[in-house]
Amino acid sequence: MEKLLKQLREYRPYNEQEERDQKNILKFLTTAETPFLRDNELCHMTASAWVVNKERTKVLMAYHNIYNSWSWTGGHADGETDLYSVALREVREETGVQNIRPISEEIFSIETLIVEGHEKRGKYVTCHLHMNVTYLFEADETDDLQIKPDENSKVGWIPADELEAYVTEPWMMSRIYSKLVEKSRNR
Repeated sequence: MEKLLKQLREYRPYNEQEERDQKNILKFLTTAETPFLRDNELCHMTASAWVVNKERTKVLMAYHNIYNSWSWTGGHADGETDLYSVALREVREETGVQNIRPISEEIFSIETLIVEGHEKRGKYVTCHLHMNVTYLFEADETDDLQIKPDENSKVGWIPADELEAYVTEPWMMSRIYSKLVEKSRNR
């Protein structure tokens, strides 16, 4: 966890959202008893992968069954403190893409995400927060894609300029995805 704390402390926030979330994530990591486990039902660590093509014109997204929206890939730390590895594992599991390269192993973005209450595998999951760390990857558009039926029903490359037409979560689009598109074009 020390490596993650060091990276978070050294991370330079991109905007006010990241600045405030950085403080909250650091506070959470240094005070919570089980920050990397889902048994902390109020809040836990997650990692996401923002995957772009070589030209930075498309984003690899999955149609998330719970949110009924096109979404980035990512998931729960489930005890793992190496969030980069979590993000890489999740993008492979959720999309089938194997030919993926890190643009950097450094943190690309941070955010606190609200998860509404929902049913998962027949069990109610209460509303909670994801303290999320995002990493930037590049993948080959010609790789075979495959869905992960228990999580998503579609996987595809979406033009970055057209994301708004696909994403049905207004806050995610305006606050998170638009920021990630802008940031990834500068890398």
